[in-house]
Amino acid sequence: MSYKALINKVFTRKYQFALQPNSVEFLEEVLSEHEIAPDQVQDALEAIAKECQKQGDCTTIVTRDILVRVYELMREAGEDGPSVNPLDADLLDPENHLFIIDAFDMPSWYYSADRKAFERTPWKSAVGGTAQSRTQLMRSRHDLIKQFVLRNENFSPPISGRDRASYLKITSTKNLLGRIGERFLLFGMLSHDSAGKLCLEDTEGKVMLDITDTAPSEGFFTEGCFVLVEGDYTANESFAVIAIGHPPSERRAVARSIFGHIDMLGNGATTVLEDASYQERLELEYSRLSFLVMSDLWLDHRRTLEGLSKVFEGCVENDFIPLIFILCGNFTSGSLDLTSGDGLAKYQDNLDSLADLIAGFPAISRNSHFVFVPGPLDPWGSSTLPRRPLPSSFTSRIRSRVPKSHFPSNPARIKFFGLEVVIFREDLMAKMLRNLIGVKPDLQGSDLKRFLVQTIVDQCNLSPLPFPVSPILWDFDHALRLYPMPSAVILADSYERYDLTYEGCHVFNPGNFVGNEFGFSIYFPATGRSEASSIDTENVE
Repeated sequence: MSYKALINKVFTRKYQFALQPNSVEFLEEVLSEHEIAPDQVQDALEAIAKECQKQGDCTTIVTRDILVRVYELMREAGEDGPSVNPLDADLLDPENHLFIIDAFDMPSWYYSADRKAFERTPWKSAVGGTAQSRTQLMRSRHDLIKQFVLRNENFSPPISGRDRASYLKITSTKNLLGRIGERFLLFGMLSHDSAGKLCLEDTEGKVMLDITDTAPSEGFFTEGCFVLVEGDYTANESFAVIAIGHPPSERRAVARSIFGHIDMLGNGATTVLEDASYQERLELEYSRLSFLVMSDLWLDHRRTLEGLSKVFEGCVENDFIPLIFILCGNFTSGSLDLTSGDGLAKYQDNLDSLADLIAGFPAISRNSHFVFVPGPLDPWGSSTLPRRPLPSSFTSRIRSRVPKSHFPSNPARIKFFGLEVVIFREDLMAKMLRNLIGVKPDLQGSDLKRFLVQTIVDQCNLSPLPFPVSPILWDFDHALRLYPMPSAVILADSYERYDLTYEGCHVFNPGNFVGNEFGFSIYFPATGRSEASSIDTENVE
């Protein structure tokens, strides 16, 4: 039996390894020696490929020596019997597997198109950035997205001639020259040239786009988005676009199976097997465990604390104590006058009142974690992402009265067992709609929500907007990255509440807490889904 096609499929197409001829021969010998069943061959090859990734000297080329070493390691592990699974312990304590991650503490990784692997940024991240930072930022976004687009089955080079008809080949802008009248598929970033004309840029150049007769595909399209465009190269050296679309996203399980050994968050990487085992335990033992999420908690509004008190009372009365309360700003209903001591003093008093309210419910304050994520209007907020945490000078009373309080950046992340939850407080819907290049006509409200979610997940970034609209600290763009795809994203927005799941990623907006109803959302890690909830406003003075 010939295993060569499957070996190429797994190592070359999926894991993007280059195999030497004697490496392929060795793999064929191993598979034949162990008489592996045909339906288990691919699983066996993937297990070997994953072990190869863990070898320090393994780059894009897998030599026979590396394969021999991996094979011996796997044989020894098999002879010693299955390793002890830490999940077999009688007690699984959620507190030991909960991490609140600040954007400024995340390690900086970038995807190297040359080595086809993630590498650590060679310089130390700085708020001011470096001369190389901005160039590296856009190239990193480009290379990151393109690597999984090329791994997608529709864009992977076919093994046999019979698959060539369905193969979509991406052409660079440089290769358009001298090929007027031909049709191509391009990948690059939408931008405008100095004359204000829409262009597509890639790493080799740019071409002007003509979208006069083009109806954009699903999703939002703004300057700064990476897109796939199909069209014809015309005599005036422009590209007449027939179709435009976001790159196909890669599900979390697929990305984790390839890059699971990379510690993206900085708190220790877990294997895909461990994640799956943890999830099983969560579903069996902690089905009611929850995160309660609120946004725009205006502490200067007269009804906010009363409404929040009713929420706490309901939790205690129903014996439903969330593991985490995620409280997102803005914690003020209007901009603060930073030149006035009265405004800052009032802000301080409101946070102190919140601390006293939480401490008044011991069952909650002693057992629940409180995560405070700042909004654009909170001090010392700015339009630059990521935003710094709430200043410690305002939070001393909360820290003293609420033992499990956390004050991360915006955005922030929660690592809980094998789950990754991203928290982002930004009025993103309004920003995207104000900066559209084109959008489908006759949109309904549900389409807007779906298009927003699809855009940020496909773009693998929380803010796929031009820098003048959404400034970014260049050295910290990795903190906005959504790759591997997170388990859930909390898009805390002043827009109306919603929740939906796209490509396995659950995205929800808890909405504004103060309004016609005191609304919030509850996220259940065991199911990976959220529920909208509220309290009866008639019972609030």
